[in-house]
Amino acid sequence: MDLMFIFNSILLGVGLAMDAFSVSVANGMNEPRMRCPRMCAIAGTFGGFQFLMPMLGWYCVRAFLRAFSAFEPYIPWIALALLSYIGVKMIYEALEHKTDDEKPAVTAADLLVQGVATSIDALSVGFTIAEYDLFRAVTASLLIGVVTFAVCMAGLRLGRSAGMKLADKAGILGGVILILIGLEIFITGRM
Repeated sequence: MDLMFIFNSILLGVGLAMDAFSVSVANGMNEPRMRCPRMCAIAGTFGGFQFLMPMLGWYCVRAFLRAFSAFEPYIPWIALALLSYIGVKMIYEALEHKTDDEKPAVTAADLLVQGVATSIDALSVGFTIAEYDLFRAVTASLLIGVVTFAVCMAGLRLGRSAGMKLADKAGILGGVILILIGLEIFITGRM
């Protein structure tokens, strides 16, 4: 394994983590009093999905390329639907005018949906690493997952501090951010 392989995998991780970073900022804004274990769980979920999706794409290319190719045009639609659903839900909950003690956190189900939606484009990374053997594919995917974890921790911290300042507007802004990310994935995926 050479340094260029590691460097390229890290850069790929940074690029793939940008959607998860934005969602992490929104989550941090929605829950400004989030503690470190919860932050690790959220960032770990995003990192885990960013690890699994390239591996799934790698496997799909090797096992059944034609079936996966038929699914690829729907990826932007799925990301748009999932992120819009969570975004609208966040806006609705913020508009209910709950106090901070009653304010709902991102649920485990919401987090899984966010994890899938922000990493679904990483499936196509499997095409770019299809020539790798299993060890190199796992190593590249692991580096992508670790980078995503670190980027999401930074996003959660940023969102928490912004959420404290924005107070009751944070949930609305976070929901709008999720919807905009879904639109961005959709628009770039359709080009």
